[in-house]
Amino acid sequence: MSSRAETPVIQIQGLSKSYRVYQKPEGLWASIRGLVSRKYREVNAVRGVNLEVERGEFVAFLGPNGAGKTTTLKLLSGVVYPTSGSATVMGYVPWQRHMAYRRKFALVMGQKNQLWWDLPAQESFRLHQQIYRIEKRDYDQTLGELSELLEIGRLLSQPVRELSLGERMKMELTAALLHSPEVLFLDEPTIGLDVVAQHRIQQFLREYQAKRKITVLLTSHYMKDVAALCKRVVIIARGEIRYDGSLSGIIDRFSGQKLVTLLLPTITDAAPLARFGEIVSVELPKVKIRIERSQVAKCLAEILAQYPADDVAVEDPPLEEVIAELFTEVADKQNAEEVAAAAK
Repeated sequence: MSSRAETPVIQIQGLSKSYRVYQKPEGLWASIRGLVSRKYREVNAVRGVNLEVERGEFVAFLGPNGAGKTTTLKLLSGVVYPTSGSATVMGYVPWQRHMAYRRKFALVMGQKNQLWWDLPAQESFRLHQQIYRIEKRDYDQTLGELSELLEIGRLLSQPVRELSLGERMKMELTAALLHSPEVLFLDEPTIGLDVVAQHRIQQFLREYQAKRKITVLLTSHYMKDVAALCKRVVIIARGEIRYDGSLSGIIDRFSGQKLVTLLLPTITDAAPLARFGEIVSVELPKVKIRIERSQVAKCLAEILAQYPADDVAVEDPPLEEVIAELFTEVADKQNAEEVAAAAK
C-alpha cells in the first residue's frame, strides 16, 4: 500500500497583488488641479501566480527589477495582503499573521537591517530570544552552531555599525535562524558583497540547508548564487511565472544558440567566418562564434572543410547571458505595450 504524498510546504493559487499609484502631473497649475481631481494608475505587482514548493527544496525565484519577486515574498511572509488568490505556508495563511506561523518562518532582505545599528549584534540576538521565547539551552546551542558555521564569534560584541557589509549579512542570517525556522525567505542576501563574502554566504546556506532540510525560497540577481545553491528555478516576469524547472532547462528553453570555439592554425583573417554566425571574439588562431543551435552541425562541417582545426569546443552560452536576454525581451515588450497604451 503506497503512502500518501506529503503536502507541499508552500501552496499558491492565483495569487495577485495590485496597487493604485498616484500620477502626479507636471506644472504648478496641473498640481493644483490634482488636489481636486487625482488620476491613478493600477500597477499589477503579482498576477495570478500558481506555485508549489515541497519540503526541503531550495528554490531560486528570479526576475528583472519590478517583476514581483519581493512582493511575492512579502505576501508569503504576511507583510502585505493580496488583492486576490490564496496561499498557505506550512498550512498557515500568511497574512492572517498567526503567532504560530511567525515562529516557523524567517525573512531576510539584503537591503533591510533588522539589527540595532549602535549595539553589538549579540544584544539584538537576546531580544530575538525573548520575542520568539527561545529556551536558553536551545538559544545557546543554536547561536554556538551558527557562530561556528559563519565564523562570527569574535564579532558578536562589536557594534553592528563597525562591521563590514559581509559581516553584517552574516549577523542578519544568524538573527533570522536563531528560532530554527522551517521556511526561509531570502531576498537578495548577497547584494553588494564582494566575491569572497558571496562565496562564504553561499557555502553557509548550502551547508545549513543540507543539515536542517529547511525549505528556502531565494531571490538574487547573482547567477552564481543560483548555480551554487538551487536545483529548481522559477522565473517571474511582469508578475507572472514564465518558467519553472531545472537550472539547465533554462538554456534549453530560452537560448537558441551555441558558442563554438575553434583553434584554426592556418587562419589569418576571421572575417569570412561571420557568414556562419556572430563572431564573439578573435584571438588568432582562436575564434569564438555564436551559431544558431539548429545550424551548428552544418556550419562546423563547412568550416572544417575549409580550415584544418587543432581543437573544437561547442558549449551553451553563459546562464547570466541567457537570463539577461530573457529579461531584456520582457522589458522591451512591456515598454512597447506602455507606449501603445499611452498613444490611445
